[in-house]
Amino acid sequence: MNQPLDKTRSAELCQQIKAKAATPFDNAHRAAIATPDSTYVQGFVVLASQPVQVLEHGWLELEEQIIDPTLPHLKKIAPELYYFPVQRLSLKQLKAAVEEAQEDYPDDPPLPVYGTQPYEYYGDVMLGGKEYLDAHQSAIAKGKEIGRNAITP
Repeated sequence: MNQPLDKTRSAELCQQIKAKAATPFDNAHRAAIATPDSTYVQGFVVLASQPVQVLEHGWLELEEQIIDPTLPHLKKIAPELYYFPVQRLSLKQLKAAVEEAQEDYPDDPPLPVYGTQPYEYYGDVMLGGKEYLDAHQSAIAKGKEIGRNAITP
């Protein structure tokens, strides 16, 4: 079940951290630092646009709501969004994961944070265990449902 999206707080946080359109994980990382009581979340977002898009994405959860610092950029593309969370990290866990990634793979971006091994899905989406595969398949199914229900002019 999707938590409600707080559009106002998302837009405010987008401005506060100067979020960029194509960097959802970096945006969520900076937003988590600015909102220490939040939870950093990685997963997939389905954009109910034409055509429907399923993207890797990062956002925050706070007070049982989704806060998406990339939202203003996504709303230019899609009127509706559907979130499929996979991995949740506290600020402490997030900082540790980023620090470890920077030490182990200094030439690669530290985000997204990879899930636990063994990785069950290899492709153009983030690596993770079965939970990533399940969330990706659910997001794809939602995208197909939206596509079938789309009203075309």
